Amino acid sequence: MSVKIRLQRHGKKGKPFFHIVVADARAKRDGKFIEKLGTYNPVANPAIIDLNVDSAVKWLNNGAQPSDTARAILSYKGALYKKHLMGGVAKGAFDEAEAEKRFNAWLENKEKQVEDKKSSLSQSKADAKKAALEAEAKVNQARLDAVAKAEADAKAAEEAQLAEAKAAEEAANTPAVEETTEEVVAETTEEPTAEGTEEPQA
Repeated sequence: MSVKIRLQRHGKKGKPFFHIVVADARAKRDGKFIEKLGTYNPVANPAIIDLNVDSAVKWLNNGAQPSDTARAILSYKGALYKKHLMGGVAKGAFDEAEAEKRFNAWLENKEKQVEDKKSSLSQSKADAKKAALEAEAKVNQARLDAVAKAEADAKAAEEAQLAEAKAAEEAANTPAVEETTEEVVAETTEEPTAEGTEEPQA
């Protein structure tokens, strides 16, 4: 019987969730399985993987063939590396305690990488939120400036209209005053009559 380590799809539409299972290669994708090794949630960032590494190593040593995605998950969680270390123990290259020590050091390094990724994602989210708030503040300020400019333009136009109306009113009143002044000047500068300017007789 050919045995494979593969994924079974569960979850809702657009929100997949997978079980990592050991199943007969002839079984349907979501059909019967021999053993469940863990779960895989690709929706989260970074993806959440829960895997029984020891069981996965046992099945790999028994000849189970992982699918491409399952192989990437097993590599990510260190199952393939642990299988490699167990091969070294079987060959006598080092003992089981050394293999466990190396595997634990690898796990610590991997966890550190995951934490760094999480912190970088959090920082990116915070930066994106800050940039969005700054952009919104700029848009709001631009709107306020536009409103203030419109109000200033309207006030200036109103003042210009008032000034024009006042000038027109003054222009309408000025000619009458000028006529009156001209009449007074004309009366005062009239030439004296002939009677008043007779020359005395010798």
